[in-house]
Amino acid sequence: MGILDMIRGQLIDVIEWTDNTNTTMVHKYDMNGKEIMMGAQLTVRESQAAVFVNEGQLADIFGPGRWELSTSNMPIMTALKSWKYGFNSPFKSDVYFVNTKQFLDMKWGTSNPVMLRDSEFGMIRLRAFGIYSFKVSNVETFLKEVFGTSALFTVDGVEGQIKRTIVSNLSDAIAESRIAALDLAANYDELSGYVIKAVNPKLAALGLTLCSLVIENISLPEEVEKAMDKRTSMGVLGNLNQYAQYQAAEAMREAANNPAGGGMAGMGVGMGAGQAMGQMFAQAMNANAGGAPAAAPAAAPAASAACSACGATIPAGSKFCPECGAKQAAGAFCVSCGAQLAPGTKFCPECGAKQ
Repeated sequence: MGILDMIRGQLIDVIEWTDNTNTTMVHKYDMNGKEIMMGAQLTVRESQAAVFVNEGQLADIFGPGRWELSTSNMPIMTALKSWKYGFNSPFKSDVYFVNTKQFLDMKWGTSNPVMLRDSEFGMIRLRAFGIYSFKVSNVETFLKEVFGTSALFTVDGVEGQIKRTIVSNLSDAIAESRIAALDLAANYDELSGYVIKAVNPKLAALGLTLCSLVIENISLPEEVEKAMDKRTSMGVLGNLNQYAQYQAAEAMREAANNPAGGGMAGMGVGMGAGQAMGQMFAQAMNANAGGAPAAAPAAAPAASAACSACGATIPAGSKFCPECGAKQAAGAFCVSCGAQLAPGTKFCPECGAKQ
């Protein structure tokens, strides 16, 4: 190996980086102690940016494409190094590749319930979760404000900051919108748009942009959800009287079919259910008739008979006629229906009443 080959072995003539992860945001190119040859080829792929750093100071930034390094396309580095025009000597510099693609399917959620005031339920606690995507929008700002000097930077470094900013602004959005808890599901898209507009100015200071936000669910506390389920069940049942009648009928059927509840106990259950069922049916009939309570049945007219002397109508079983005062023959008329009886008759042949 000649001396020229040894010199070339200490120089870098091709600079590029391929990302084999989904989480790397910044990757420092490994120089391995070598120097960059003037005229070296720099390859920057789509969704990448290459940044040259001279002694800790940001210099030139290259976008996607194939670049031949020279003083003509490295004006900041040329000024920092005080290179003269046509400088061709090797030089040292740190090179960082920044991912400018969108980082997708990032999870966010409320670590603790958010206290809010609802127009229908009063004070409630809400939990929410979903996904979001973001990207580096300003490479220089991101490297200055977030990156630092590490050799590798992943989404873990900014994920917590973004999630907390989203949750904070979502809470503000729900509170300011005054949307009822029952109507939140119909306004997920509107709330997402509001949060994106509110969050991006804050992330811009870090060189980042929130590209999308999806609210998958906003849930109420378990006890509130149970109360809502009960209310929904009542709405589905509709007529509660009919439902109560149905339940009573089912109870009667189960009592009759239950072998363990036979004997007097089963009969008692059946009689009680039957009585309740009869009352419910009577109430339902009254309600269907217009809601007025059913009138008591009219008393049966008292039995009457004719006086044996004057023929006037008198109460059956009377011993004297109230019109003429004539004494009536005992047992002449039925004490129940007033039918004429033969003397000594013990039971009325018409109605069977005992005399």
